[in-house]
Amino acid sequence: MKSLIFTLALTVGLSSSAQITEAGKWLGENELKGNPYTLASDEHMELTNQSIAAYNAGDVEKELSFYTKEMADNTRAYMTNYHGEMKKVTNKPWAMLPVQIKDSDNVHMLVWSNETREWNNGSTQKMNLMEVFSFDKDKKINGFYQWRRYDPKNEFGLPAGGKFYGKNDNEYTGRKLVFSNRGEVEALETLIDRYNKLDAEGCEELFADKAIFDTYDGQRIEITKGFFGGYFEGFESIKWKAYGIVPLKIENTDPVSGVLVTSIEKRVAKDGSVWEKELVEQFYFNLDGKIDYVKQWTRDLNE
Repeated sequence: MKSLIFTLALTVGLSSSAQITEAGKWLGENELKGNPYTLASDEHMELTNQSIAAYNAGDVEKELSFYTKEMADNTRAYMTNYHGEMKKVTNKPWAMLPVQIKDSDNVHMLVWSNETREWNNGSTQKMNLMEVFSFDKDKKINGFYQWRRYDPKNEFGLPAGGKFYGKNDNEYTGRKLVFSNRGEVEALETLIDRYNKLDAEGCEELFADKAIFDTYDGQRIEITKGFFGGYFEGFESIKWKAYGIVPLKIENTDPVSGVLVTSIEKRVAKDGSVWEKELVEQFYFNLDGKIDYVKQWTRDLNE
């Protein structure tokens, strides 16, 4: 009797589960909003596997043959350059799921994979990927979206790295550094341009009302309104050229950032004297995105 009851219960359960043909919901802001997802044909999975095989082989034209003409034309130059820089790339999917929004012609091929990249220059990179290949009604890829998680042992490409120590131990000691992206690079490019043009007012716009400049020779200068006007009066010309601009901040802190700038600067004074050195400088940006502190080191040029 118990066996019969169990069999009936299992049959009812399987019958109920077999009736589920739609699940989930599309929440995008278009006419399909609210529509459920359904499973799509495995043919899309096979086409995706073939495109991945071409990708692993570095066969650009074969890979692009699975794309719509428009998408192939838009990505050909990028993919040619990308594969040209690669010694080897290996993408290994571990889960694939073809789904389709009800009443849509497109099929979304969801792919989870592990990928290893080895560049011609010797760099290597590993990552876990979640990708969406979008197929049109003609079974051609017309869209591609990718999300990645980097292997924490990667040689590069990690979102955080290095370590902050501080002059004295503090609550931030030991934290990693991250890139800052609040317009610091653009601000410093603008500063360099205006500085070279001896544009006093333009330079002042990028600084806080009161900023401190610790120079290479131990002086501490207070930069306030009118500072640059007086400073530029002594020069016939200035040429400041940056080698690199690196904006950083301490991980999990407020937006205050420090930007490392390596450069060479040549100042020609009105009396004919010339000052020329290589520089390493740190520009600190406050919460308002203004420079409020600068620290400077110099190196004499080789003869």
